[in-house]
Amino acid sequence: MAKRPILTCEESCNFEQELLGRDPEKEWVAMNKVADQLAHHILLDFNEFRPMPRDPHILVLAGKGHNGGDALLSAHRLLKSRPRGQVTILPIGNPDNFKPNTQKAFCSLAEENKCRILQVDAVPEKDNIDISLDGILGMQFSPPLRAPLDKLIGTLNRLDNIGFRAAVDLPTGLGDQSIDEPLRADFTYATGIAKAPLFTKQALHWTGRIRYIDIGFFNQNLTQFENSKKILTEDTLKPIRQMRPSNCDKRSHGHLFCIGGSRHMPGALLLTVRAALRSGVGLVTAFAPESVASQFAAVAPEAMWVPWPETPDGGLSLEGQHLLREKVSSATALATGPGIGVERETQILLQEILKETKLPTVIDADALQPEIIKSLGGAAILTPHLGEMARLTGSHANDINTEIVREYSKINNVTTLLKGPLSWITNGEQLHVSSFGSPVLARGGSGDLLTGIVGGLLAQGHPPMEAADMAAVWHGQAAEHLARNRGQTAVTTTLLLNYMHEPLRP
Repeated sequence: MAKRPILTCEESCNFEQELLGRDPEKEWVAMNKVADQLAHHILLDFNEFRPMPRDPHILVLAGKGHNGGDALLSAHRLLKSRPRGQVTILPIGNPDNFKPNTQKAFCSLAEENKCRILQVDAVPEKDNIDISLDGILGMQFSPPLRAPLDKLIGTLNRLDNIGFRAAVDLPTGLGDQSIDEPLRADFTYATGIAKAPLFTKQALHWTGRIRYIDIGFFNQNLTQFENSKKILTEDTLKPIRQMRPSNCDKRSHGHLFCIGGSRHMPGALLLTVRAALRSGVGLVTAFAPESVASQFAAVAPEAMWVPWPETPDGGLSLEGQHLLREKVSSATALATGPGIGVERETQILLQEILKETKLPTVIDADALQPEIIKSLGGAAILTPHLGEMARLTGSHANDINTEIVREYSKINNVTTLLKGPLSWITNGEQLHVSSFGSPVLARGGSGDLLTGIVGGLLAQGHPPMEAADMAAVWHGQAAEHLARNRGQTAVTTTLLLNYMHEPLRP
């Protein structure tokens, strides 16, 4: 349940036909499952924009296929939750030519909400629209677009009276073959199957945020998709949502050692430690520059702070290595990199530490250097952004893709969590993507929090790939809860800590 395959549109069509057998009753059941979840997610996600009004104006762009039916059924659900709302339907073509189930959805919505439904034959360019639902074209699309739809998309993309743009399954114009300007969305809700065209660099501008809506298509044997890319679901966090044993103590849940910080960049280490303390780990020991260790102990007294001798420039000095050697036998994992800087002596120190230890380790920030990765003596998770991945591979950031990351991970025997609007996780064989998250993460320090979460999960005994998957989902979902409560703009990175509990109590 924690992972679902990512398929091309052609593969998706074939799978759906095999699963549903073109049976109208089965298709209708699937469409209603989509509508229930789609409406639910829109009500949640809209809060990142602003609170949902009591009387929302919803525009449904309805094509003749089942995407149009999904959009109409979802609008129906939204009206039930907001009885004072209004729906404007712009059918693409004559509704009499809709597929039977889409006609059924159209009639059901219209008959039950006669006074709140308006059917139009042109885009309402002057009315304020709270939500638009793109249900025009789906996975069977192939270019080119026919008139007048080609002009309609350009018109819709330029409108500034639409608050929240939602695409059902795929933005219109996106597919195994796509047009240059698909219909833009703020959120794309991948229904039943996550389609591969959503996960390309070029698509991100048009898809906006991606939500996967699981309606049970893959509840049976998935062996035929073992080698495919996979999208992570909320169930990724299931192992840490369980009740803890009543006879446990702090040593039962691991001991994370955090090494980082410098006189010039001390805060990054504190962020990592504070996130680690909320990861469920039993013990955290932090090795910090001696000039700031006592201050940090007052901010995060739950951790054990060990002052580390500094170089003249404020980095961690080689002479402090004995401090780690004296205590390392009690550790179950190591986290390093945040705030550590690029001073030569500190970089050599890290190489020496990683050569000696066999502990599972998460490495971030300035510790992501080719020489340091070559020094690894144990299992490791790397958490680079595009620029850091380019440094490790000797590539340009614009050239980084999932296959480069997978090959690098395989050659170096590491697990890599590539951070970005989509987080990709690979151990050189498996390739997973987390679409959870929010633009609130596009702030300094959010990666330091992720390092602490990864480290805490490693220390609790989770294998590297599992720990990276869970951390990406947890970090992303906490960001979503923050954004839904505070918005995307007037927030700080540390506020994320206050929402880490939310994904564990769904």
